[in-house]
Amino acid sequence: MPHSIIFDHMFVMPLPIIEKLARPVIVYLVLVVLLRIFGKRELAQLNPFDLVVLLSLSNTVQNAIIGDDNSVTGGIIGAIGLLAINWLVVRVLFRSPGMTRLLEGRASILLRNGQIDRKALERESLTDEELLEVIHRQGFETIAQVRRCQLEPNGTFYIEPFEPSPADQRHAELLTRL
Repeated sequence: MPHSIIFDHMFVMPLPIIEKLARPVIVYLVLVVLLRIFGKRELAQLNPFDLVVLLSLSNTVQNAIIGDDNSVTGGIIGAIGLLAINWLVVRVLFRSPGMTRLLEGRASILLRNGQIDRKALERESLTDEELLEVIHRQGFETIAQVRRCQLEPNGTFYIEPFEPSPADQRHAELLTRL
């Protein structure tokens, strides 16, 4: 008898399978839209506050995904639903550049020719200090060394220096010798 109770608690789902599949799909789509609305900064994980928001967000939507079901079977079906919708979205975005731009947005140029674009920085809710920290992480001492810095839709930073790096200079020299 006790084995039956354990089995029931672990594998018998109190919710219908269609609901277990629909819940993660709905939450996934809503989160994609919300992250698009709230910007690339949330993806860049620039500071501890953003990390806390992302971790809290996952905990907040957990019940919406699993409902009243704590069974192993329900968890597996929920995971399958999440992975399936992610697979589908990735395939659609791969085949449709227009849809990709719509959902992901465009890169924001934060710095041009050593000059900060204040409007772009404000639009992305970045401070001068955060921008400088990103530039330092890439090995530059000052903003004046950077020709262009842009925040990509996926939250990464692309930095183009005025001067090529020593490795790039050696590479160019080798190419000219060949």
